Amino acid sequence: MKPDYSAQLHRVIPGGAHTYSRGDDQYPSNAPRILERGKGAYVWTPEEERYLDYGMGLRAVTLGYANDEVNEAACKQIENGVSLTRASLIELEAAELITSLIPSAEMVKFAKHGSNVTSAAVKVARAYTGRRFGCIPRQHPFFSFDDWFIGTTAIKRGTIPEQASTSLLFDYGDIASLERLFDEHPGEIAGVMLEPATTIRPCAECGQTPRGDGPGCAGCASHARNFLVLVRDLAHRHGALFILDEMITGFRWDLRGAQHYYGVDPDLSTFGKGMANGFAVAALVGHREFMRVGAIDDPGAERTFLVSTTHGGEMPGMGAFVAAVDVYKTEGVIDHLWKYGRSLFDGLTQVAADAGVSDQFAMDGNPVAMNFVTRDASGQPSLAFRTLFMQEMIRRGVLMPWIAVSLAHGDHELDATLEAAAGALEVYAKALEDGVEHFLEGPAVKPVFRRYN
Repeated sequence: MKPDYSAQLHRVIPGGAHTYSRGDDQYPSNAPRILERGKGAYVWTPEEERYLDYGMGLRAVTLGYANDEVNEAACKQIENGVSLTRASLIELEAAELITSLIPSAEMVKFAKHGSNVTSAAVKVARAYTGRRFGCIPRQHPFFSFDDWFIGTTAIKRGTIPEQASTSLLFDYGDIASLERLFDEHPGEIAGVMLEPATTIRPCAECGQTPRGDGPGCAGCASHARNFLVLVRDLAHRHGALFILDEMITGFRWDLRGAQHYYGVDPDLSTFGKGMANGFAVAALVGHREFMRVGAIDDPGAERTFLVSTTHGGEMPGMGAFVAAVDVYKTEGVIDHLWKYGRSLFDGLTQVAADAGVSDQFAMDGNPVAMNFVTRDASGQPSLAFRTLFMQEMIRRGVLMPWIAVSLAHGDHELDATLEAAAGALEVYAKALEDGVEHFLEGPAVKPVFRRYN
């Protein structure tokens, strides 16, 4: 008999995991309660149950679990001491690498997770401009666990309203909604932060086909009406900083970031997740003019206490980042992500058509940031049907809470995924006719950002 891992986890960890996206309420009842290891595109439970994985460490693993080159580099830095009394040689190498890689990155501050660096970006904007407010899109699900963001969500308990009040919400894709905020708060907005793209893209046709070495996307070559450019120009007209959160888009759209892909130059940007293939590395980067608010080599200048973390420059993570970039360059990782993603996107679309559920199960987004959209028989979005699809994929050996592809996903994994989806959507079709409650084995998944459990 299996141990009750869920009960054990909840007894010692609030929420049962260290990020809510891993919580029990985000998965169907037949999902593995705990995992022991991962390799390539697969994960295993302690009982040796194997799953083809598309969660990929919450989108942080882009090369595949336990990539040999990355692990070897990290282990080398473990032998070098992990964390030293002064800045380390690998810390300098990593800083010089990211500043040479990303054109807008003239300086960098490393940290261990995304919330650190997004909050630091807001602080830089406030320090540089002397202003109070930041603007963020209400459509983008997560920027930080700090009060300035969490207080704008449905989960306000424990937050300080005065901090959340410094964040102003606008609508992604609607430049007029942002213009209104600048009109309502003249001379008070320090910066605008947004993701370059989610499943929603900054122009009508972009995000479909990479343009090779040239900047920008196939559908918006001139960038004249690219929403990101409009936001940047509006922010700059009002003296505010333009900040891109590339926590997810970075190291997926392009090795130089979605900012390069969409042809826009941010003042500041943040990276994490895929940059070190799952190692805890995040980065705030930006133009020197803005990043130097955190400098200490300008005698007499007023100080800004920016990111200061004991483990920000931890050597195994720095080594993993340097090695991961080398794999990206030598293995053509970005091209693979686009190619595999397109095959999977088209394949799942065809499988849905074959099952007769195209109106209820559809793919959204683009090949490197796709999502499956689930609807009920009346055409309304349905978490119950999303749970059913996940449940049936797990039954067939595929863990697909969302879709994050990696270098380790190949032809065999594509075939296995589409075969599993065909079986899952056959059940989906029956549930549309007979009622999802007759097929769902447990409760439906729930939104992370809800007021009550």
